Amino acid sequence: MLNYPNNPTGASASPEFFAKVVDFARRNSLIVIHDAAYTALVFEGKTLSFLATPGAKEVGVELHSTSKSFNMTGWRCGFVAGNELLVKAYGDVKDNTDSGQFLAIQHAAAYCFEHPEITVKIAAKYSRRMDGWSRRWARRGSRPGNREAHFFLYVKAPKAAVKPDGSRAEFKNAEEVSQWLITEKLISTVPWDDACAYLRFSVTFAAKDPADEKRGAGGNRQPSRGVKFEFWSGAG
Repeated sequence: MLNYPNNPTGASASPEFFAKVVDFARRNSLIVIHDAAYTALVFEGKTLSFLATPGAKEVGVELHSTSKSFNMTGWRCGFVAGNELLVKAYGDVKDNTDSGQFLAIQHAAAYCFEHPEITVKIAAKYSRRMDGWSRRWARRGSRPGNREAHFFLYVKAPKAAVKPDGSRAEFKNAEEVSQWLITEKLISTVPWDDACAYLRFSVTFAAKDPADEKRGAGGNRQPSRGVKFEFWSGAG
């Protein structure tokens, strides 16, 4: 099971990596399922599909969704492509788990897939916002991870926060940082403590235009104005 561009890190796969995946699957008789929900939301270069890899259609399938590429989160509409037998098996399971989406949603999804320029505009917006957020976190002492695709900013969690009045809050893990941010600053994040302490921010906030984005007024538009963060040595 693969997911590239990756949630939450933003890392992207390369043709060489996918070629190794195909070889590994063949040698070990494995099925590859590539969750490609964010594939179209790349900021630079060309969108890369696992199925473009020689031999990929022999060993796996790829899952696509309108949720991320067209801002249709919650509509639960997409498609699966790849190995014919695997797609058929997927269809058999699907037939016995639900009865399909409301027809209007399917028509909307079909329209979106016929207009990829929609996703190009969305990706440009996210890229612009990601650059702004990255600069803010860099000024606070934490260099964000990969920013090659999608709308999540993945950063090292701070070990402490110091307010302008000198009061200090120390954190043992990302979960504590996340709770502090939502309680003190009304900023929603997702904590990741599986491999060190990280926070995941989203740049999907509402804004009228680029100027409104730059103002960063309130809500989830700024890391935390007036607060100084302290990071562990080597946090960047």
